[in-house]
Amino acid sequence: MIRLMIVDDETSIGTMLEKALVRSKDISVTYFDNPVTALSRFRKGEYDGVLLDIMMPQKDGISVLEEIKAKDPECIVIMMTAYSTLDKVLQSHKIGADHYILKPFDSLSNVEKKVRELVKERK
Repeated sequence: MIRLMIVDDETSIGTMLEKALVRSKDISVTYFDNPVTALSRFRKGEYDGVLLDIMMPQKDGISVLEEIKAKDPECIVIMMTAYSTLDKVLQSHKIGADHYILKPFDSLSNVEKKVRELVKERK
């Protein structure tokens, strides 16, 4: 079972990802629309990966990434954004992001495939 956290302030995107990923039956998803709440519930070893939006009003994804990696350096983090800048990509990779996905997604099955690939590599 792959345990995944999704953090995205856009509820429509978060719930769409959640519904698409849990269909496979071997992925469990916990979705948060508030990064502060997500961080308060994040525990080392509880999640195999996190799909994390970069641009959120309560707390930006880069600082959330830093806190996740401080708590659990082995947790896979895939950054998501509709506002791609080279600076943010480089910054997130330097902190430890494992991958970067642009929104809108070209395919939800590609998101699932990337999650599976990264979790398999890590285990």
